[in-house]
Amino acid sequence: MRIALERYFEFSRLGTNWRTEVLAGVTTFLTMAYIVAVNPAILAQSGMPLPAVTAATCLSAAFGSILMGIVARYPIALAPGMGLNAYFTYTVCIKMHIPWQTALGAVFLSGTVFLLLTAFGIRQLILKSIPQELYAAVACGIGLFIAFIGLTKAGLVVKSPETLVQLGNIKDPNTALALLGLGVMVALEIWKVKGSILIGVLVVTGVAWSMGLVHWVPAAGGVESLTATAFKLDIPGALRVGLVEIVFVFFFVDLFDNLGTLVAVTKRAGLLAQDHSIPRLNRILFADAAATVAGSLTGTSTVTSYVESTAGVAAGGRSGVTAIVTGLLFLVAMVAAPFIGIVPTAATAPALILVGSMMLTTVTEIRWTDPLVAVPAFLTLILIPLTYSIANGLGFGIIAWATLHIVAGKFTRKDWLLYLLAALFLVRFLYLSAS
Repeated sequence: MRIALERYFEFSRLGTNWRTEVLAGVTTFLTMAYIVAVNPAILAQSGMPLPAVTAATCLSAAFGSILMGIVARYPIALAPGMGLNAYFTYTVCIKMHIPWQTALGAVFLSGTVFLLLTAFGIRQLILKSIPQELYAAVACGIGLFIAFIGLTKAGLVVKSPETLVQLGNIKDPNTALALLGLGVMVALEIWKVKGSILIGVLVVTGVAWSMGLVHWVPAAGGVESLTATAFKLDIPGALRVGLVEIVFVFFFVDLFDNLGTLVAVTKRAGLLAQDHSIPRLNRILFADAAATVAGSLTGTSTVTSYVESTAGVAAGGRSGVTAIVTGLLFLVAMVAAPFIGIVPTAATAPALILVGSMMLTTVTEIRWTDPLVAVPAFLTLILIPLTYSIANGLGFGIIAWATLHIVAGKFTRKDWLLYLLAALFLVRFLYLSAS
C-alpha cells in the first residue's frame, strides 16, 4: 500500500519522502491557521453565527486541500479567501442589505461557473494566454506580498499617517521574537536542516509561551454548530435578486487570485513543464471550483488557493501529500477550534518573510531591458503587495502588456484572449472605481 501511494504521488520523481511531506503540510497549516479565527470574525458581521462559520471554515479548507492533494497531486492548500470574505460581508451584506443566505447563493453560482468554465477548458485557455514574463512577475509580486504580510504581522513595518508605513518598534517583545525566529530559520536553511521553518515556528512558540506573551482566547466552533449555516444558502433568491455583478466579482477575483497563486507555487516548487505549462491543470482548477461550491454549501465565502502554500513548498513539499496533511489538520482544527490560537503571529510571521524572500528568484527571468516587457512586469510585481491583491497586480500588468503591444504595432490575432482579458480587467477597475 505504501509503495503504491509513493508511486501515485511520484515521490521518486519529485525527490521527496513521507517525513518531508508531513513536515511541509504542518508548516503550511501553521502559516494559514489564522484563517480559522479571522474568516469567522469577518463573516459574523454579516449576521452569520460565529461558531457555525468557524466550523464551515475548517471543513471547507479541509475538503479543498484534501481534494487538491488527492486529485491534482499538488502541494497547494485551500481555504476561504481573504478579500472576498470582506467583499461578502461589507459590500454585499452590509452595504447592499442582502441576506447572508442569498450571498451564499451567489457564491454557489460563482463556483458553478468555475466548474463549467473548467469543464469546457476556458480557464485553462486563460492561464495559457498570459505571457511567461508576467508569470515570473506574479511569482515575485506574491513573494513581496507574502513578505510584506510577514513584516506587518511581526510589527517590523507599521502604519504611519505621514508616510503610510514606517519602521516598527524593534524593542517590542513580539517583534524581537519574530526577528529571533527569522534568524533561527535562516540559520537552519544555511545549515541545510530539514524542516527549518517548522522548527523555527516551534522555537518561537515555546519562547513566547515561556515569556507569557501568548494571550490565548479559546475560539468558538465545533462540528455540532455547523447546522446553523450548512445548506442554508438561498440560490433562488440570488437568481431572483439578479446578483449578476456580485457573482461576476466573486468569479473574477477568485479566478485571477487563484491563477496567480498557482503560478507562484508551481514555479517555486519547480513543477512547471519544460514549455512552462502546468501539468494536470484541469484537475487543479476542478479542485478549486469544487471547494468553492462545497464552501457555499457548508456556510462560508469563496474558497481559493492560498499563497501560504509556498511555506510548505519552501519546507520541501512537492506532492499532494503536503496538501492532504494540511487538510487533515483543518479537520482536527474543526474539532479543536478552541486551541487554534496557541501559535502566536510572532512565530508564523518570520516564516512568511523567509518564504517571500525565496520567491524573488524568478526576477531574473524578466527582460528588464525591453520596455514592452519591463513595464507590465514591474506594474504586476509592485502592485500586488501595494494594493494587497494578486488580481489587481496581474490586471494592471495585462492591461499594460496589451496597451504597449498595440502602441508598438505588435498586436497579433493569436493573442486575442489576452486582449480580451485586458478589456475585462479595465471594465472591472472602472466598475470598482465607480462603486
